[in-house]
Amino acid sequence: MMPLTLADIGEENIIKRIGGRQEVKTHLGTLGFVVGGAVTVVNALGGNIIVNVKESRIAVSREMAQKIMV
Repeated sequence: MMPLTLADIGEENIIKRIGGRQEVKTHLGTLGFVVGGAVTVVNALGGNIIVNVKESRIAVSREMAQKIMV
């Protein structure tokens, strides 16, 4: 298990755990980051990581991505 920030670009990963406070977990869940769901890192630009999750492209901060374990 590793944080999403260490995942290889273009490789599909399965979300194993989401850390952080309950507000953070709820926010990420609303965006489509759920345990067992697939996520693919598209690119890393500056402090943001762009991912494909549930047929959508979303940018999350590096801090948020550290809380998503794949």
